[in-house]
Amino acid sequence: MALEALIFDVDGTLANTERDGHLVAFNEAFKELGLDWFWTNDLYHELLNVTGGQLRIKYYLKTHRPDFACDDVDVLAKKVHTLKTKIYVRLADMGAIPLRTGVARLFSEARRAGLRLAIATTTTPANVDALIAHTLGVDALGWFEVIGAGNVVPNLKPAGDIYHYVLKQMNLKANQAIAFEDSHNGIVSSSDANLKTLITVNEYTKTHQFDGAMAVLDHLGEPNNKPFTMLSGEHTEHSYVGIDYLQELYAKNY
Repeated sequence: MALEALIFDVDGTLANTERDGHLVAFNEAFKELGLDWFWTNDLYHELLNVTGGQLRIKYYLKTHRPDFACDDVDVLAKKVHTLKTKIYVRLADMGAIPLRTGVARLFSEARRAGLRLAIATTTTPANVDALIAHTLGVDALGWFEVIGAGNVVPNLKPAGDIYHYVLKQMNLKANQAIAFEDSHNGIVSSSDANLKTLITVNEYTKTHQFDGAMAVLDHLGEPNNKPFTMLSGEHTEHSYVGIDYLQELYAKNY
């Protein structure tokens, strides 16, 4: 077998969407709806243990606002999340959510090398489209053979459903691809589909456990001016994640 595809998570992996996008959008949605809620950065760190925006809202009400009177929590959660998504897309349209170090470069290198690209995320399709279109251009949406997003599968991460779905759509076996994640829930999900995974942490996930990861890095790095820092993994002469480094990881792990 040879490496054929790269499968990327979105939130926290491609961009710091949680800090720069979702948290800002949640708080703006609360304000617009007249809710007396405000999520601090520290609180949001805790809430991120729950995947899926609507589930996160319901968890917040149960654990932090049991006093909040609501006739139908499901209806409220859906209303808040729908508005939050619109605000998030608006932020992306404004260019307020840049890609993380090395992401755009790696996409370009992978395409030149003939590797297939896909996305496996629990965020909504609208969020994915907005981020990609306004960082890489609308045409970049066509770079991804499959965009597995939103509720195309019954169970969100840490369940492995979304990775199983993407592999099936691409007609790939797990040992033909590498997954890119940033969180414990993410690697649990990718590992369920038997995918080897490269981790790039962010401020919310730097203390997570990443058992089974091929390597844990602070970011993908850039040649010459911004090398990655390896937090866990085998020593390498590479200073950024390029195709050569991915082939090296693939050879050692498959």
